[in-house]
This record gives sequence, C-alpha cells and structure tokens, in this order.
Amino acid sequence: VQLQASGGGLVQPGGSLRLSCETSVSIFTFNAVGWYRQTPGKQRELVATIITGGITRYADSVKGRFTISRDSAKNTVYLQMGSLKSEDTAVYYCNARRAMIDYWGQGTLVTVSS
Repeated sequence: VQLQASGGGLVQPGGSLRLSCETSVSIFTFNAVGWYRQTPGKQRELVATIITGGITRYADSVKGRFTISRDSAKNTVYLQMGSLKSEDTAVYYCNARRAMIDYWGQGTLVTVSS
C-alpha cells in the first residue's frame, strides 16, 4: 500500500489550499482515510478523517474551515483548507487504516505566513 500526498505550500493567512492523497489501492479497502498534522516538538494530531460509511470527523480547531472528501474513481482523498491561520502551519500526513494497521504517506508542508 502506498499513499502519495501532494498540494502543500506557502499561503497567506485567510487563504485556501487543497491537499490530495492518492492511494495505490481502492480507498474502500480501508476502514478510514484522513489527514494528520505535526509541528516540531508536538505529537501528530488528527485533522480530519472519513470512516466507513462516509462519516467525517474533524478536529475542533478546523471545523468549519476544512473539508475532507474522496473520489473513489481516482482513489484520492482531498483536504480542502480555508480561512487558514498561522497555527495551521505544519507537516500534513495522509493516513489510511485497515485492520488496525496504519499506512502513511510522505508529509507535505503547509506554511501559513504573510
């Protein structure tokens, strides 16, 4: 299983950015797919996830600003990020979970700065 993340970059506060994560197998083979983020010295934290049945969950800090979605035809999960803040600056990791096993993509850096 391979996960390929893309879409990070530099964006100004208040701006938007979309992350993509393409999986090497059908996303429906996973119990959950989503995004985590990590900053130096801190633990990796959940940002958003889609679980079986299409139910979505978000960290409180991103509710109303971020939207997670999937395109099964492309085996891709997206994270649309809006109203970005400096505290959203982090390395974002794509995650897929199947039978208690976590698969991770390479991180993609998102920097929110003027």
